Amino acid sequence: MKRREALAILAGTAWLGAQTKQERGRQIFDEAIAALGGQKFLALRNRVEKGRAYSFYQEKLAGLAKATVYTRYLTPADPPKIDDFYLRERQAFGDEESWAVLFNEEDGWEITFRGARPLRKQTIERFRDNRQRDIFYILLRRLGEEGLIIEHRGSDVVDNRPVDVVDITDARNRVVTVYFHRSTRLPARQVFYRRDERRIRHEEVTIFDKYRDVGGVQLPYVIQRYQDGQRTFAMFADSVLINQDLTDEKFTLPVNLRILERQK
Repeated sequence: MKRREALAILAGTAWLGAQTKQERGRQIFDEAIAALGGQKFLALRNRVEKGRAYSFYQEKLAGLAKATVYTRYLTPADPPKIDDFYLRERQAFGDEESWAVLFNEEDGWEITFRGARPLRKQTIERFRDNRQRDIFYILLRRLGEEGLIIEHRGSDVVDNRPVDVVDITDARNRVVTVYFHRSTRLPARQVFYRRDERRIRHEEVTIFDKYRDVGGVQLPYVIQRYQDGQRTFAMFADSVLINQDLTDEKFTLPVNLRILERQK
């Protein structure tokens, strides 16, 4: 190795060593946003995913359906507030989407031909917690939130991929660990822990794979979720669209729809 090359490597190593964990973490975030599409990614208003959704129980297939997931990102406060929820989501199933689950910033419902049944409060709280700790939601709607800390934890090899590991901690001390592919800078995996109604601690893992270009934005076509090491959900998208002309009717209940008793 030439002396000039050796000095360049040493200089680069020294510069990395001089970075704080937070500076390095923020740099990786900036690189990830650029890899996901930069300003086009940050301008994402909504997305529509069509494909096959699978649910699992104790590693065995428990359900399979054609699914269309409509997600709308709401305009955040400036700066974003930890108690606010800037997302609405409709999960529709079947060819005619006759069965759906709807979440907004206030409540959640299961919609069938019988009417709309409000979901259990615990189900809604878990959905909101999952989405607030989703790396895409964090990048799109939580950056700048008071008390949000981003720290580089180091490098690793996960699922045979070299990754940089970043911890995201909010003002409530909730931590999400995200694994960014070292070469593409795309999110490959995220991990966080939550406690259920009985205060039992659970590990929640999400794996992102098969990224494709969607209107200048890189989005995963395969999303799989695991709880305590067992797969619970998988979505294999056939198509993904962004920034569609979605009407408010997709994310609100019809005025004349019968409201049923809340799930227990």
